[in-house]
Amino acid sequence: MAPRDTPKPEDGALVVADRASPYPVSRLAPRFDLVDVAREIQDADRLLSTVVGGQLDLIAEQIRRLQVEAQVLLERAKVSAEIHRAACHFKKKSGATYHLYRREGGAPYLSMLSPEEWGGSPPHPFEGSYRLELDMSFTRVDG
Repeated sequence: MAPRDTPKPEDGALVVADRASPYPVSRLAPRFDLVDVAREIQDADRLLSTVVGGQLDLIAEQIRRLQVEAQVLLERAKVSAEIHRAACHFKKKSGATYHLYRREGGAPYLSMLSPEEWGGSPPHPFEGSYRLELDMSFTRVDG
């Protein structure tokens, strides 16, 4: 059995092994203690957890705000749809203000006359005044 040849520095094999090694191979390199490595990993985990947690909290808050905004939008669309379905005997024009009343049977209807134009006593209960917008939605104008 022939003795194994050990690589010599001039062969280049030892130099490559030094660069590929995950731990120091030189006596002059600083020592890596297993506790130090574990502490570094723990610190990195803690920092990542804090950063990611903060980012997720921010996203969650944005989602909550978007949900509230969507709820307001859906409510406005529902009100506009109900007003569009109210009885109306004239052509509605955007920019005009219409007044919503409700008959005794509960049927809503739109009128061009405000409660004041009825002399303060309209024939049916007054529900509110609305302006028709360009996007065909209604905006309440009487408060």
